[in-house]
Amino acid sequence: MAVYALFDSEPQIDPSAFVHPMAIVIGNVKIGARSTIWPGAVLRGDYGRIEIGEDTSIQDGSVLHATEILPTIVGNRCTVGHIVHLEGCVIEDDALVGSGSVVLHRARVESFAVVGANAVVTNDVRVPSRAMALGVPARIFADRVSPESLADAVTRYVENGIRYKEGLRRLD
Repeated sequence: MAVYALFDSEPQIDPSAFVHPMAIVIGNVKIGARSTIWPGAVLRGDYGRIEIGEDTSIQDGSVLHATEILPTIVGNRCTVGHIVHLEGCVIEDDALVGSGSVVLHRARVESFAVVGANAVVTNDVRVPSRAMALGVPARIFADRVSPESLADAVTRYVENGIRYKEGLRRLD
């Protein structure tokens, strides 16, 4: 895997996490237990801190960045879809950010909320628990998410990370 220190800032990756060899993790990044970082994902903790909780999936092509004053924090049991951009925001435990979405500075996606595919959650927007954020810019739709509906994706990606740790091998 491509894991880099930047001066004295080194990523902290739990040994049970899976980071794909084609993902890039730089600097001030912490990745929790059983979390998965998939091909093409970039977690660049050069200006600020990035934290990924436990049992969280950062899928293919996603880019996570932070600013000097705004960390990017993704909680436990979250699913961050393919080609997502997160910067200077908080994704609370048990939330889902759909493929192609963007979540920007000081935005907060609360537990059991969903950011729909290709939505843009702009600066300072709060997506309340059990709500969906849809569109560009995202509009909030309250009480649309069942907490149980998000658990399957979490379990599937934790299991897939274990499978990849055991069986992935490069063929040249």
